[in-house]
Amino acid sequence: MNTTFTLKTFAAVAALAGASASFAHVTLPPGGATAGSDYEAAFRVGHACAGAKATTGVTVRLPKGFTLSDAQARKGWKLDVQKSGDAEVRWTADSADTALPTAERTEFILRGKLAAAPGPLYFKVLQTCDNGSADWAQLPTGAAGEKLEYPAARLDVLAPGVAAVDVKDAWVRPAVPGQSGTGAFMKLSAPSGARLVGVQTAVAGVAEVHEMKMEGDMMKMRAVAGGLELPARQTVELKPGGYHLMLMDLKQPVAAGSVVPMTLQFEDAKGAKSSLMLQVPVGVPAGAAGAGAESPGHKH
Repeated sequence: MNTTFTLKTFAAVAALAGASASFAHVTLPPGGATAGSDYEAAFRVGHACAGAKATTGVTVRLPKGFTLSDAQARKGWKLDVQKSGDAEVRWTADSADTALPTAERTEFILRGKLAAAPGPLYFKVLQTCDNGSADWAQLPTGAAGEKLEYPAARLDVLAPGVAAVDVKDAWVRPAVPGQSGTGAFMKLSAPSGARLVGVQTAVAGVAEVHEMKMEGDMMKMRAVAGGLELPARQTVELKPGGYHLMLMDLKQPVAAGSVVPMTLQFEDAKGAKSSLMLQVPVGVPAGAAGAGAESPGHKH
């Protein structure tokens, strides 16, 4: 099963992300997770409560649809786990010296299994600080233009076959008439880790994951054997002069202002396959360094 991201979808997601970023300070990594899978939930604490100097406690209330297996202890913090009844995991700093300063960012991690039904899952998180608390527990109502001041941490639980990978800032470099190839670029992050193993698009006879790097005094480009590793919770940037998607034997014009449909193919650590369908805009974003680096003239 695939999911399709259109230009409107990208715009809507970007708008929601921008709105949430102003308020949400306890979040899960974007990209989601597969229904029925084991999931490592890494709750990122951005800063302390308003006006506070440090975070002294984090309590995650576990929703139905997530079965806890264990939680990761933190040095200098007490860990309490309640699995029965209203299940929750609580970390409490032993002292002011071990509390989390507002200028620092860190993750509080627990692990469990997701239910088989896809759909959004919300984790309510109580953040306790040296001078109060913030309860990140508000759920969306679906109202137009809604902005939640204290939203719960959201996890997108995806149907099997839909890649649990977040895609940002995707673009394709325009190709001039007669040009046989061009490049596509984006930022990819997989909360549970994955490997980008292929790409397909109707605009090109051949589409591959490539890498450019200097060998001696010559820039060379070659396909990435075995795919590109996406470590868990790390952003991997496909950019000019580095890793990128190479579209060769172009079948139609790739002009600025148009879009290129493509399907990214992934595998997880167990070899399970998944994919994402994208509609990627053609055009060089402002500030894209080395935007003309990939061309069919470079040596393979």
